[in-house]
Amino acid sequence: MARARSEDLLAAYKAKRDFGKTPEPGAKRARAKGNSFVIQKHAARRTHFDFRLEHDGVLKSWAVTKGPSLDPGEKRLAVRTEDHPLEYGGFEGVIPKGEYGGGPVMIWDEGTWEPLNDIDEGLAKGDLKFRLHGHRLNGDFVLVRMKKDRTGGKRENWLLIKKRDDHAKDGGEPTLTEMTSVKSGRTMDQIETGEDSAVWTSNKAQKKTQTRIKRAVTAKSARKPAR
Repeated sequence: MARARSEDLLAAYKAKRDFGKTPEPGAKRARAKGNSFVIQKHAARRTHFDFRLEHDGVLKSWAVTKGPSLDPGEKRLAVRTEDHPLEYGGFEGVIPKGEYGGGPVMIWDEGTWEPLNDIDEGLAKGDLKFRLHGHRLNGDFVLVRMKKDRTGGKRENWLLIKKRDDHAKDGGEPTLTEMTSVKSGRTMDQIETGEDSAVWTSNKAQKKTQTRIKRAVTAKSARKPAR
């Protein structure tokens, strides 16, 4: 059951953000169909793993506090968040402090996924089965929506569970052993402090000014006579 193109799947994303201040990409929905997935480790106010599945030109997203597990006996809380633009899936770098979600972001895993049941029906019924083909996560998983927020709030809580297959591993906790990016090989500290980290900023004019200042300082230093 496909969604109509006219439906604004990024309305909640836009409503929560002031794009004059946040470093996040604009709410642009893609036209091309794809099947990518990405897991981003994000050290914001609290470190968590953003689990994102491409569908309908956006990234369906859940925040998994402890990260995904390969142990079928583990049921990881996955809080549904707003759909994100596909551009979000390729970002690794630093969101400046003071901006929304300030902190380093790592691409912890990425790859492709395939649904094992109808995607829209699975999302609507709260039972989405799928298979991942990633660098660190492979095999069958399921996202199951809980009946209600156990804290009494309005959050949409799901459980991310690994199905038992050849990729399952009792006690398997890859987020505790795999501490580097699959994109760059860097740790979170290296992403946060590295000069080659991509820094998102919503103030393009400020960014250009900083670049000009840096170039001017470099040029001035080069003109100084050696002592």
